[in-house]
Amino acid sequence: MTKRLRNLFVPGVGFAPLAVMAALLAVFVASPARADRCDDVAKQLADQIDGLKVNFKAANIVYLTHPAAKEMSLGCRGENYSVEFYAKGDRKPKPEFFTLVGRAAALVFTVPKDDSTTGTTRCLKRMGLLRGDKVTMRYRRLTMECTRTKTDASIAVTRGKDE
Repeated sequence: MTKRLRNLFVPGVGFAPLAVMAALLAVFVASPARADRCDDVAKQLADQIDGLKVNFKAANIVYLTHPAAKEMSLGCRGENYSVEFYAKGDRKPKPEFFTLVGRAAALVFTVPKDDSTTGTTRCLKRMGLLRGDKVTMRYRRLTMECTRTKTDASIAVTRGKDE
């Protein structure tokens, strides 16, 4: 052993402490701090849609506000999905709500705006006397679940983890 290596060598322990310290240093230096994907998507939504604001983040959900919706949220990393967009509006949604949900879904799931608007509008309009107050449908690899109560209607748009 050279003189320099002999100074680092601890009898009975070897080079183990040195190796552990080097590994820890490599981990902290090699991994830069990154924002969560949900935060990035929420910021992009706020930049792209007029009137949309990011409220706060709790666990894996980013809460959003917009004048056309009663509630909006963006959820990440569920059991069967990677991203979920949720919006709640009046029982009889106005055209502004359809436009908002379609545009937001297009930005979140990177699909054409026309396709996402068509899918969300179909889901929300299918609820009624014949199909009931809960409608689940697939459109362009997106799963849409629309629910209606006496006072409001909501939609949850997800894409499975395997798609």
